[in-house]
Amino acid sequence: MTASTIDPDHLPQGEEKVAAVRSMFDAIAPRYDLVNRIMTFRMDVGWRRRTVRRLALAPRSTVIDLACGTGDLCRELASQGIAPIGVDLSFGMLAAGTSSAPLVQADALTLPVGAGSVDGATCGFALRNLVALEPFFAELARVVRPRGRIALLEVAQPDNGLMRWGHGLYFGQVVPRIGGLLSDASAYRYLPKSVAYLPPTPELMALVRGAGFPDATRTTLSGGISQLIVGTRA
Repeated sequence: MTASTIDPDHLPQGEEKVAAVRSMFDAIAPRYDLVNRIMTFRMDVGWRRRTVRRLALAPRSTVIDLACGTGDLCRELASQGIAPIGVDLSFGMLAAGTSSAPLVQADALTLPVGAGSVDGATCGFALRNLVALEPFFAELARVVRPRGRIALLEVAQPDNGLMRWGHGLYFGQVVPRIGGLLSDASAYRYLPKSVAYLPPTPELMALVRGAGFPDATRTTLSGGISQLIVGTRA
């Protein structure tokens, strides 16, 4: 397997981050789903199912899944009668996917779709991999029609001190070892550290609401190790 070029001890910014993230996901794509299932004890399956339920859109709605990876959320959307379109920066991830949804290689900050052209948008575990969040939320507001819905799934850190300690130990020490055994070691040392890209919760929610989703709410999942942000386009 081709090793990623990302430096696990360096958090890149700007165009350097774009190139590093694309290279990393190209490298880990072949075993990305396997590592996710193992390191989350398959909890990620339930998180995605809940994400689609909370999207609360009618069957045959068109939903753009951003940073779709190998298509887990696209498959879940399709299973619930929704028409997904997958978008990802990494061609390697798209090539490794098994979803039958239309797929597009593109940057989530500059989507090749018209204003108000989709009924909803999803994104799974990618906010921390974006160059900037404010333009991303602005792009969501541009492409989602009025009264359309968004559902954004992301990792989180538990509020409980003991849970936070245990999660930090697992995410920072065990996950990189699992990733190193099954995939690319440097990528899975970097991914736990990439949580530092996420702003504090009040700031994150202010960005979402200010972009055009004023009713946005945040729910923590599985004791606070992941979070789900949902909202309606004003």
